[in-house]
Amino acid sequence: MKSDGEIMEILEAFDSTGSYRAAAEMVGCSHHTVKAHVDARNQGRPVGTPVRRDRTTDEFMDKITELVTRSGGKIRADKVHQRLIKLGYQGSERSTRRAVAEAKQIQERAGRRVHRPWVAEPGLWLQYDYGDGPVIDGAKTVLFIAWLAFSRFRIVIALRDKTLASVFMALDRTFRLIGAIPTYVLTDNEKTVTTMHIAGVPVRNRDTVSFAKYYGTTVLTCQPADPASKGGVERSVQIAKADLVPTATNLLAEYASFAELEIACQEFMEGVNAKEHRVTKRRPIDLIGQELEVMHPVPDRAHTIAFGLSRKVPVNTPMVAFESGQYSVPHALMGCEVFVRVHGVADGEQIIIVAAGSDGIREIARHGRARPGSPEICDEHFPTDATRKVPGVYAIQARNRDEEAFLDIGHGAHEWLREAAAAGVPRMRVKMVEAVALSRLHGREDVDEALGTAAAYGRFATGDVASLLAHRVSNQGIRSAGEDASLAQGTAGWQAISIRPVTGTADGSVA
Repeated sequence: MKSDGEIMEILEAFDSTGSYRAAAEMVGCSHHTVKAHVDARNQGRPVGTPVRRDRTTDEFMDKITELVTRSGGKIRADKVHQRLIKLGYQGSERSTRRAVAEAKQIQERAGRRVHRPWVAEPGLWLQYDYGDGPVIDGAKTVLFIAWLAFSRFRIVIALRDKTLASVFMALDRTFRLIGAIPTYVLTDNEKTVTTMHIAGVPVRNRDTVSFAKYYGTTVLTCQPADPASKGGVERSVQIAKADLVPTATNLLAEYASFAELEIACQEFMEGVNAKEHRVTKRRPIDLIGQELEVMHPVPDRAHTIAFGLSRKVPVNTPMVAFESGQYSVPHALMGCEVFVRVHGVADGEQIIIVAAGSDGIREIARHGRARPGSPEICDEHFPTDATRKVPGVYAIQARNRDEEAFLDIGHGAHEWLREAAAAGVPRMRVKMVEAVALSRLHGREDVDEALGTAAAYGRFATGDVASLLAHRVSNQGIRSAGEDASLAQGTAGWQAISIRPVTGTADGSVA
């Protein structure tokens, strides 16, 4: 094929000579090439474009298009070729493949969906969807992702399941994190929202209708099997999974606990909402203010339709009673209201406890089924060991000046008090006063060491501490020389004798 410059030279040569052959000799090509380009120019066709020739498949093209359309563009070219042969087709299979490929392209272009840009209004639309979260403690988690259409503000909440109560809990928390409620909430046709379809019309879940009415919003669903109708949140799910779920591409470490995943979700939200969006060229955290102006406020109390039965946590123990069993909750919730429900059956039955916080309803505990008299307790729900009341372990605390003076001596005084009290030593207060008097004469460090020794060896009689103290003081005056400063002659001389050479005399005696 000639380049554009070569074609211009051919046409210029023909205009100069007026002869096909003469122009061909000037530019060095065939006179047929010159004639083809001149005819294309005279006929008003684009110069240099190939001319379509008649094909053997042209008279069978209607049949090929029919077969491709009936199969939805999935029929194979060899099957089309077999049918065309029965109809008298004499061309090659290669020509059939080209014709089928062309028919499939035409059908695809005809049925291709055209997307019109969606101009969202502030405060009108909130979309939400789910993504597969990481596996924690052998259980797969769920990522709840919500997306405001106007500001592109994203919310990511970690869930343990997609039950109705968990979805309502996530929506309530989403509204509170945003600070207001939009007019519409759009999602998939999950069973938590749509129970069935009748003649293409979705039938809403009654609990979802009650939930939406309480918050003053309308829950809508997209077309079945049509994720493009909520493409914004679909893309948000992909981004969240890429950043939060450990894979070989992001080299994230596994999460040790569910709390770590929640912290990661919070950090992700702060980062993505503070970053300039590529479409709006503004940060979502800056645009959300325009949406808050037209949204309506969130009710102070969360809707509890699916959260379970209400229970009041006692003010002195973080335990709640439910169906003849007791279950622990974080000790910070003592005196507060929580909601308890059952999830699962048989061996997979779990008791789920949720509570309301400043950012909405959150799951606070999940236990197995407890038997009567055997409560389900999580050690993390209780204070540290330093504040627990354990039989036999008593916190030492002075109640008067004499006790305070004795305990100020040091750690040895504390040990002496514990051991002496456990042994039932008589006249303990008198002996404590004597120890205080000794500390004033000999210093606290020496008396503290003597008290510690007495506690270790069980010497609690009157005068034992003074005796140990006197023994320690008397030992301080004894001095002993070391091996390097000894005045002893040692055995060096004897060693020299042992190594003296032995010689004999004339009479045979040893010299």
